[in-house]
Amino acid sequence: MKLLTEQNLTPRQIVAELDKYIVGQKDAKRSVAIALRNRWRRLKSDPEIREEIIPNNILMIGPTGVGKTEIARRLAKLSGAPFIKVEASKFTEVGYVGRDVESMIRDLTDLALNMVKLEMQERVKEKAAQIVEEKILDILIPPVRKKPVSTASNSSEVGFNPDTASDNELNERTRDRFRDKLKNGELEDRKIEIEVNSKQTPMMQVFGPQGMEEMGVNLQDMLGNLSKGGKKSKRTLPIKEAREVLIEIESERLIDHEAAVQEALERVQNQGIVFIDEIDKVASDSSSNRGGGADVSRQGVQRDLLPIVEGSTVNTKHGIVKTDHILFIGSGAFHVSKPSDLIPELQGRFPIRVELDSLTEEDFFNILTKPKNALTKQYQAMLQSEGVTIDFQTDAVREIAKIAAEVNEQVENIGARRLHTILSSLLEELLFAVPDDIGSGQVTIDKAYVNKQLDGLVKDKDLSHYIL
Repeated sequence: MKLLTEQNLTPRQIVAELDKYIVGQKDAKRSVAIALRNRWRRLKSDPEIREEIIPNNILMIGPTGVGKTEIARRLAKLSGAPFIKVEASKFTEVGYVGRDVESMIRDLTDLALNMVKLEMQERVKEKAAQIVEEKILDILIPPVRKKPVSTASNSSEVGFNPDTASDNELNERTRDRFRDKLKNGELEDRKIEIEVNSKQTPMMQVFGPQGMEEMGVNLQDMLGNLSKGGKKSKRTLPIKEAREVLIEIESERLIDHEAAVQEALERVQNQGIVFIDEIDKVASDSSSNRGGGADVSRQGVQRDLLPIVEGSTVNTKHGIVKTDHILFIGSGAFHVSKPSDLIPELQGRFPIRVELDSLTEEDFFNILTKPKNALTKQYQAMLQSEGVTIDFQTDAVREIAKIAAEVNEQVENIGARRLHTILSSLLEELLFAVPDDIGSGQVTIDKAYVNKQLDGLVKDKDLSHYIL
């Protein structure tokens, strides 16, 4: 909870951060920015009314590949909130074999606990490193059993005589020398034998009615606990690798696991974000008035989703989680069905509706040039690792954007994902030639090169080879 209250990002700042990775979709960005800021406002509000302030869940409507998932994912990363993406079509109605809707909250809790533990381990890493240094020294130079040292022997340090010194003094001086060598990195490749806990826990998965899935997890934990502290294995590693392994073990031991669980539960309940993709797949098509079949199961999934979204308690292996203040973001293309085909109760739980625009040729050009993680920048970074520099000319990028827009119109509109197909086809020959034929140097991608490489793709009316 501290993480959200400390950040204090304004809606405008949130949108500015999202703009670094996502092109366009201003309405969707504004909606999620307000939703995130409202969480900060709720945590800062009067405790008497805090529990009454519920989040305004968002329903994103738009074709595939326009940035729905990316907006939610970046929002969660920005706020440091536990985030999980689930597909509504993967859930089944209670009584059917498969995953029940409560499993999304259990998964979110597991994820939050891992996040909190990693943060806690980071905080104690310095202390763990000091302990590990002493452990490595103990392996290299086993300590002599300490005997009471007189004050006289301590005072004679200036005139240290190895012939008259005690074993304890000699040992300490040797350890000090080795400690300096460790700090200077002189012993990194020296191999030592360390003891680690054996992680051979039997894997188990249980399918069945609601609750059985959780029972399967608990059984696995029980079996894992039985083996804890029992089997330990020895590994011989260079000090450089052994240090990392030992720091991880020591950090895990130093953290307060009970406090981690409580912090994780708190974070899930107040900051958790669940992104329900393909929510349109569980909506019944209003154009077909079928009275049974798949529609029954779809409505069942919607009715199971309803209590989770509107606020209920879910039992997890870490404790009870209240879903009242978890932010739910629904997403769907709604090509066949409409938002109004969802059951009325569920519609009411997604009061904020945002329509995302289809991407234009100009959007594709911006996607290829502006974001921090633009595809062109990714390919440049990959080939730079082999000593080859790619220079994408502006007219080449505009031509790629034009071809992507044309192919989306002629075949299937898959949004920005089309750029992955176009660029992989464009650079296939180059990626294959590096480093055998092209070991280093600069390669310029201009409009002529784009037309030459993608000529067949544009002319082919079927385009089946290029559909993702």
